[in-house]
Amino acid sequence: MVGNAPGDTAVTDAEGYLVDPSEWTEAFAEKVARTEGIALTDEHWRVIRFIRRWLEEHGVTPDARHVMKFLAGDREAGRARMFELFPYGYVKQACKIAGMKKPRAWSTG
Repeated sequence: MVGNAPGDTAVTDAEGYLVDPSEWTEAFAEKVARTEGIALTDEHWRVIRFIRRWLEEHGVTPDARHVMKFLAGDREAGRARMFELFPYGYVKQACKIAGMKKPRAWSTG
C-alpha cells in the first residue's frame, strides 16, 4: 500500500502498480516518481494527464505508440523523448506513475 494523502492509502501490487487505477491521485504520482528518481516537470504531467485521459475515454491504458505520437507528433521522435522523460521506459515508469495496472504484455512502440 502506498499513502496518497494523510490517512489515505491505495492498494498496489508487489511492484508498486495500482490495483485499481481509480484510486490514483497526483500525490500518488509524486510519491511513485520520487521512488523512481524522477522530478516531475510540466512535460511529465502532460504525459501523465494524457494517459489518465485516455484511460477515462477508452477504458484501457494507451499503447506506448499513442503516447509517443502525442509527445512529438511522430513515433521515433516520441520514442526518444519518452525515454528522456522516463529512462526506464513507458511501462516501468510512466504507467506506474500515472496509476495504471501493470500490463501482462506490452508493446513499447
